[in-house]
Amino acid sequence: MRIGQGFDAHRFASEDAPRELWLAGLRWDGEGNGIEGNSDGDVAAHALIDALLAAAGLGDIGALFGVGSDAHGAGMHGADMLRETVAHLREHGFTPVSASVAIVGNRPKIGRRRDEAAAALSAAAGCPVSVTATTTDHMGFTGRGEGLAAIASALVGESVD
Repeated sequence: MRIGQGFDAHRFASEDAPRELWLAGLRWDGEGNGIEGNSDGDVAAHALIDALLAAAGLGDIGALFGVGSDAHGAGMHGADMLRETVAHLREHGFTPVSASVAIVGNRPKIGRRRDEAAAALSAAAGCPVSVTATTTDHMGFTGRGEGLAAIASALVGESVD
């Protein structure tokens, strides 16, 4: 068994450039503008991807999907990126076992959709994923409502042939 950690943070998009809000594999209608990024900006999925890759010793999200508007991951949803990451792990002899994601920000309120978010991430990751959320009591960019962050831990096992 191997464990890895991942982190991601993005600012909310400008009101001049409206975007859908995607978080933890779900679209959050009516919760304000979405997150800036070349993909959908799903910080929970991105942190989980980094945690899985770190656990397997396979780099990070930028190494797998590239960086920038012309990258492989540009325009992708976080859940699709997560499924592709799991396929990459399996190709390299690793299987996700369990994971946890903590979302940091003022909005959206995760509690009302926590089970749905955990189910979406679990389905994409192929293992149980727990989801928690917190605020920073008005400190930092997440506390000021400028964006979201997430931290994740993942446990992977080496596949037995």
